[in-house]
Amino acid sequence: MNKTIRRTAVFTLLLVFSLLIRATWVQFYEGRALADNKDNRRVVMQQYAQPLGNIIVAGDAITGSTRTTGSDLAYKRTYKDGALYAAVTGYSSQVYGATQLEGVYRDLLDGTDTQLKTPLDVITNKRAAGGDVVTTIDPDVQKAAYEALGDKKGAAVAIDPASGKILGVVSTPSYDPGTISGTGDGAAWTKLTKDDDKPLVNRALRQPLPPGSTFKLVVAAAALEDGLYPSVDERTDSPDPYTLPLTNRELSNENPSAPCENASIRVALQYSCNNVFAKMAVDLGQDKVRAMAEKFGFNDATQDVPVRAYESVYPKDMDKPQTALSGIGQFDVTATPLQMAMVSAAIANGGKLVSPHMVDRTSDAEGNVIEDYDSKAGTKEIVSSSTAEQLQSAMRTVVEKGTGTNARISGATVGGKTGTAQHGENNSQTPYAWFTSYAKSDSTGKEVAVAVIVEQSDAARSEVSGNGLAAPVAKAMMTAALKN
Repeated sequence: MNKTIRRTAVFTLLLVFSLLIRATWVQFYEGRALADNKDNRRVVMQQYAQPLGNIIVAGDAITGSTRTTGSDLAYKRTYKDGALYAAVTGYSSQVYGATQLEGVYRDLLDGTDTQLKTPLDVITNKRAAGGDVVTTIDPDVQKAAYEALGDKKGAAVAIDPASGKILGVVSTPSYDPGTISGTGDGAAWTKLTKDDDKPLVNRALRQPLPPGSTFKLVVAAAALEDGLYPSVDERTDSPDPYTLPLTNRELSNENPSAPCENASIRVALQYSCNNVFAKMAVDLGQDKVRAMAEKFGFNDATQDVPVRAYESVYPKDMDKPQTALSGIGQFDVTATPLQMAMVSAAIANGGKLVSPHMVDRTSDAEGNVIEDYDSKAGTKEIVSSSTAEQLQSAMRTVVEKGTGTNARISGATVGGKTGTAQHGENNSQTPYAWFTSYAKSDSTGKEVAVAVIVEQSDAARSEVSGNGLAAPVAKAMMTAALKN
C-alpha cells in the first residue's frame, strides 16, 4: 500500500471515529438535555401519558387522574376538595407546571423517578407506575381551619410538637387546582393570576409578615435563657411609657390602664405590654435576640417541609430604636405562620423543636415505602426545659385571664399569645391579627401547636385583634386536633 492510500485510509478512519464520538455525544448528552428541556413537548406528553400517583390524606387520595379527549396528553390531574387542600397539594397543570407537593414529587408521581424502577427498567428506560405521597395532614384540623378562616384573607398552620408532623396548612382565599390542570384553562389561570387577593400565594408557608406581639415570646425566651430575668414572675425594669433610645418618641401600650410599668414577663405577656419587651430587646442587644430568633428558625433560607418555606427574618445592623421596635415584632421583623407555629411547638415540647414536615412517607404503586420522613425528623434544643415550662405557664395566663381568652377549650390546657401588627406606612392600613398557641388534652395528653394570621376581614379597624379574629380560628384547629 503506497503512502497516499495509507494517509487516505487513516484520514477516513479518523472521520469515522469523529462521527461516532459526535453521535454518542448527541445521543447521550444533548439528547438527555433535550429530553429534560421544559419546552420539549414530549416531556409533558410523557408526564401525562398515564395516571399520576396520588397525594394521600388519612388514607384517602385527595388527587386523581382522568382520561382526556382530543389531546396528545392522555391524562390530566383531578382534585378532591381542591380548594380545601390547595395549600398542601399545589397544582399540577399541563400548561403551567407544578407547585407545592405536586412540584416537589413530580418525578415520583409521574413514574420517572429512578427509585421506582427495577435495574431492567433503568436499562430499557421503561416508565414505572406513579408512586404516592402520604401526608401528615389531619383532615379534621385542615377542615376546621379552612371553615374558621372562611372569607377572611389569612393563613394557619398546626403542628404536633412531639413529632413535628404538620397537621394542617391552610391559606385563604384558596382556589381549586383542578380548574387549571388542563390545556384549555387559560381563562381560569388569568383570573387567578390577576386576582388582587393572590389566591395562588401560599400565605401559610410563603408570605412572611410582621408578627407583632407574638414575637414577644422569642424576646422573653432570650431574656430567660440569658439570665437577664431568671423568672417570668420577677419584676422588670420597664418604665411606662417607654421612650425609644436616642429619640423623643414614647412607645405606648394598647391598653393604657394595663399594669405594664415594671411588669413581670408573665404580666407583660398577659397584657401584651410593648414597653416591657421593647426595653428588654434593647437591654439584651440585637445580637442576643437574633441568636434566639435563629434558634427558633428565623433567617433560615433552606427550610423545607419538604416544600421550601420562605425565610422569616430578624434583621441585622439595627440601631437602638430599631432594636426596641424589633422586640415587639415590628420594624423589619417578618414571620410566616409556619415559623410562629414552630415557636409555640418548641415551647410546648419542653424547649425542643422537632423538624416540621407534612409528608409522612413516599411509596411505590404497590405501597412499598421508598422514604420514611418521620424517622428522619431531627430534634434540636431551642431553650432549656425550665425556660419552656415558665413560658408555657405565662402563655396559659394569657389565655386564662389575658388577651387570649377566646382560645379557651374545655378539657384542655391552652397557652397562647396574641399579636396585632402594624400594616402600611404609619399603620395606615388594617393591622394584621395574629395568634400562636399550644393545647394539651387533660384526658389523653395529646398536644398541638398552631399559628394563625388574619390579614384582612370584614371587621371594623377598631375590632381587629389577635383575640377577636385569629384566636377563634386557632381554637377550632386545636379542638379538632385534640378530639381524635
